[in-house]
Amino acid sequence: MSNLDPVTLTVIQNGLIQVCNEMDLAFVRSAFSPVISEGMDRSDGIYDAHDGALIAQGELGLPVFVGTMQFSTQAVIERVKTHYAGRVDPGDVFIVNDPYLGGTHLMDVRFVKPFFYKGELFAWLANTGHWPDVGGMVPGGFSASATEVEQEGLRLPPVKFFKKGEMDQEILSIILSNIRIADQRIGDIKAQAAALATGEQRLTALIDRYGAEVVRQAIGEMRHRAERQMRARIADIPDGVYEGSSQVDSDGVVDQPLTIRMKITKKGEDLTFDMTGSSPPCRGPMNSVIATTKSAIYLAIKHVFPDVPINAGTFEPLHIIEPEGTFLYARYPRPVSGCAAEVSQRIAEAVFAALTQAIPDLLFAAPAGTSGNLGVGGYDPERQRSYIMYLFTGGGYGGFQGGDGLSNGCSTIGISKMPPVEVLEQFYPVLFEEFSLREGSGGAGEFRGGFGINYAIRLRRGEARVSMVMDHGRTGPQGVLGGQDGSTNTVLVTQGDKSYRPPHLSKDQDIEIGAGDVVRVSTPGGGGFGDPTRRRPELIAQDIARGYYTPEQAREKFGFQAAAE
Repeated sequence: MSNLDPVTLTVIQNGLIQVCNEMDLAFVRSAFSPVISEGMDRSDGIYDAHDGALIAQGELGLPVFVGTMQFSTQAVIERVKTHYAGRVDPGDVFIVNDPYLGGTHLMDVRFVKPFFYKGELFAWLANTGHWPDVGGMVPGGFSASATEVEQEGLRLPPVKFFKKGEMDQEILSIILSNIRIADQRIGDIKAQAAALATGEQRLTALIDRYGAEVVRQAIGEMRHRAERQMRARIADIPDGVYEGSSQVDSDGVVDQPLTIRMKITKKGEDLTFDMTGSSPPCRGPMNSVIATTKSAIYLAIKHVFPDVPINAGTFEPLHIIEPEGTFLYARYPRPVSGCAAEVSQRIAEAVFAALTQAIPDLLFAAPAGTSGNLGVGGYDPERQRSYIMYLFTGGGYGGFQGGDGLSNGCSTIGISKMPPVEVLEQFYPVLFEEFSLREGSGGAGEFRGGFGINYAIRLRRGEARVSMVMDHGRTGPQGVLGGQDGSTNTVLVTQGDKSYRPPHLSKDQDIEIGAGDVVRVSTPGGGGFGDPTRRRPELIAQDIARGYYTPEQAREKFGFQAAAE
């Protein structure tokens, strides 16, 4: 046990988080790509010098990276031992995006930097940024029909990209020769490296103030207390076995659903997660690497117990039986582009469905559960340059005990927000003809689900290719305790006088569009919570007054009480 006084411990804990927050802000403010600078699809953290365990992560970072970044840092540590004789120098920065080495999909590129204090390796600093393109079959990397990882883009094992502070120009040349719009990528690379440099400066100042030994004691105590807090929350869950499930629409290649079967065993202060009954590995890109599968469990439990601080201690009471032989444990060369953005949300949904039986007052119906990944790549004849627009969108949250779900909330896995339409229209030759609330899309319940959105993008000039990896097109987000499911995701492409819907509903690639063609998407609403007939009449009347439902729709969804229009 540490002999630190509570005030010093709290100050250091918040100081470490602030270091990560400043890295996040430095990254966002200097990045070139709207997906990072506006959408904030990135994360920064501090990790243990010896085992890569999470010490602190920024409050602005994506939750799905909480688990995966410590696994990728561990992969770098192993690489240093085996390929660099255990030696690293100040200013070294490793780059890695290999999904099978603690990653997600190839577009999430990680930088990992050793942090030295007075000549001694004290910790690792790491960040992840979503690059708009890393090569592969389609612009943006979200290939819906990839059957091997090589078709998804350039895969990088942990290599020293910066050596003693100097960027390796040969590695840079290899990267830029294998990705689209390469001339624009250097801005993101420098921003990512600059964020780590900011973290180095701020962490040095923190240790200068309190001393290395005191900060080490604080890190150990933070980990111990996070574990104790998580165990205390788990102890309140009744002992037992709880089961839930969720479905992925299809893998993009075989038009059949994939099922996640979740069995959670609660005993004492521990939770054990068993997904071994899930569907086998799939041909298409909806396989999940084990780091993402585990991270999805972590973020799901953090949703349930948001007050527990995030560090390696938070995860100690969570025991995951590795689901080998299923699509949730992808091995090379299985394609994985949909794992972090989509499959992880289905895993979280299965956790929510299982635990709602045990602790309904702390849970909620299923959220929209899709990032709505849409890639548009083409050539702009007016600006005479190629472009790739990557877009993700929000949807409805599930209803919960005491309230309706949030409308147009961000995805389960992150706090990323869709880049503003005004920014996208400035960067790319598109016009948003519609961006509206998808009224009535939330599942009916005593507390209804929140609503998704509708948007329509018209190509203004040139030609382009459209690809998408989305989900919840076959079934809507689950309602619970008698609540109804939310509306499904829909996609419609208008090409001249013809209309096209993807055969796989939520996944497709290389749809050719020309000037004047329109892509329309409607995102899912959240599931309903509780019996719809128990919804208070004044809330139904309020929804009708706001235009969310017509009186006829309200009567159909909520039963006899809705007649009090």
